[in-house]
Amino acid sequence: MHFQRKDLTNEQLVQLYKQILFPRVIEERMLIYLRQGRVSKWFSGIGQEAISVGVTAALHADEYICPLHRNLGVFTTRNCDLVQLFAQFQGKLEGFSKGRERSFHFGTNEHHIVGMISHLGPQLCVGDGIALASKLKKENKITVAFTGDGGTSEGDFHEACNIASVWDLPIIILIENNGYGLSTPTNEQFKCEQLADRAKGYGMKGLTIDGNNILEVYHTVNALAEEMRSNPHPVLLECMTFRMRGHEEASGVKYVPKELFDIWEKKDPLSNYENWLIEEGVISPDYPHMLRESMVTEICNAFDEADALPDIVPDTATEISDLYAPYSADSSIELNSSNIVPTKKMRFVDAVSEGLKQSMEEHSNLVVMGQDVAEYGGVFKITDGFVNLFGKERVRNTPICESGVLSAALGMSVKNMKTVVEMQFADFVSTGFNPIVNNLAKSQYRWGQNADVVVRMPTGAGVGAGPFHSQSNEAWFFHTPGLKIVYPSSPIDAKGLLIAAINDPNPVMFFEHKLLYRSIEGEVPEQYYEVPIGKASWVNEGEDISIIAYGASVHWALSITHELKDISFDILDLRTLLPLDYEAIKKTVKKTGKVLVVHEDTLIGGIGAEIAAHINEHLFEYLDAPVIRCASIDTPVPFAVALENNFLAKARLKEAIDKLISY
Repeated sequence: MHFQRKDLTNEQLVQLYKQILFPRVIEERMLIYLRQGRVSKWFSGIGQEAISVGVTAALHADEYICPLHRNLGVFTTRNCDLVQLFAQFQGKLEGFSKGRERSFHFGTNEHHIVGMISHLGPQLCVGDGIALASKLKKENKITVAFTGDGGTSEGDFHEACNIASVWDLPIIILIENNGYGLSTPTNEQFKCEQLADRAKGYGMKGLTIDGNNILEVYHTVNALAEEMRSNPHPVLLECMTFRMRGHEEASGVKYVPKELFDIWEKKDPLSNYENWLIEEGVISPDYPHMLRESMVTEICNAFDEADALPDIVPDTATEISDLYAPYSADSSIELNSSNIVPTKKMRFVDAVSEGLKQSMEEHSNLVVMGQDVAEYGGVFKITDGFVNLFGKERVRNTPICESGVLSAALGMSVKNMKTVVEMQFADFVSTGFNPIVNNLAKSQYRWGQNADVVVRMPTGAGVGAGPFHSQSNEAWFFHTPGLKIVYPSSPIDAKGLLIAAINDPNPVMFFEHKLLYRSIEGEVPEQYYEVPIGKASWVNEGEDISIIAYGASVHWALSITHELKDISFDILDLRTLLPLDYEAIKKTVKKTGKVLVVHEDTLIGGIGAEIAAHINEHLFEYLDAPVIRCASIDTPVPFAVALENNFLAKARLKEAIDKLISY
């Protein structure tokens, strides 16, 4: 192994030695603690420390890193408090995630490190978002996002590279090629000679270096960072290395040929660098032993201090309150009868557009992203003309990669930016499901990083669009703690709820029924206003039957009141599905004693089931009949008009009312 000091002073060389030795000594102690049962699991980075340490040392302290399992050296080189780090490993309240995560599944904005999730790939796209925010803010900073050789087979890797290249993002996508994805060797993962060769296909620079040579890693990243800060562009950096332990300790290493260990032991990043420093006279032969002893003492003391911390005493109220970032709506812009100023008649689609436009004017840190949202104005023309008003930096066409864009939105939040991501159709969100339910929804609870993201979802049937452009998929997200779900039925609510969703620092799934876009209109205040999230509203008041509905089903319910004039209907428009307005539900149940829950989504597992269960459990004494559900049939949404009409709950609404009224 050949080391080049270049312009590094002796003090800098020694500092790098301390930084690479420290995680090794911690790991050696962790293996002892693991055998003693004092930690429950460990992902070892022994043999790979030069990458974590060399990269982190080469960056500015305020440049973000998105690490993975085996990057302890990132955390130690960023000087994370040892007691807090060990408390994290032991699941203590004082750890970075309050005991809610294990090992390296956490982030810390104080140290500019973003927490990983087990799905690996999304880290890269989160890094894209951070890099984009840095570029938009003209900070002259870069981001580094780690992946392994196995992770490069994930779709998110390809999306991250493509987004980074198309947008000229200042990000290093770093591959730790250690020869194995868990137990699968590289020859069973890919056919290219080097993973960095893929860079050419994305139109970006690609490099392969010796990941066990700390000076080569440091000098390479340092030079790239200097270049990229002034001239933003992405780099795919492949660092060749080897994992000297198992994927994690329980998995062992029996699947690895012994000769590989013999070869790579001679390439050990620590011992080779240590011997070179001694040969160069930079350190004395006895210095490593003395330094190790000092580190062992520091580590043992910190671990014992963390170990002595009390076990967590669960508090349910705290767990629930930490699910969302704190938010207090601005009462001065909340819509009420006393502050409605001039209004104008608007279609639903225009109300959504105006709410988004006024939010762009209100928040200079708000970016809209989605397929065809710029010059084309989106397929439903919500953002038509926005490019002329706000420019292409803030109104961004994206490649067709929902997963990557949604993960990038979380990265934007890390840098205190707001993002509205438009799904061209709600159906297409399935290819972005993972970042929504596992990253956007959980990041606040896991490590205190809010996701200031609104996902706009043109949804629903009734337009003859068939199975892939008509689904009502709000229930997919209803079961995911940490999300908010908004589903307006009127223009006035569409504008005010969208503004509220954008103001809210938490992730909001914002459903807009396509059929309502141009078929419904109403008076809408011209002012910038909020309709509060989590509050239902009455669109009709009556005494005989309560209809609880949202979206297009609200209009079905209103239509039936004209047909069945001898029945007095109390119609509650939920408007927000998560959180539900249980007080409003209680009020309408107590008023009529007979409840019909209507939604366009299919019956089984629909949101109506949860509402019915809640009423049965908490409001049973007020009922004069069983809660009835009216939903669409349990098939995909068909294309032919006759089939679609038969599919929709609307076809069975009168029958459901007759059943309820005659009970």
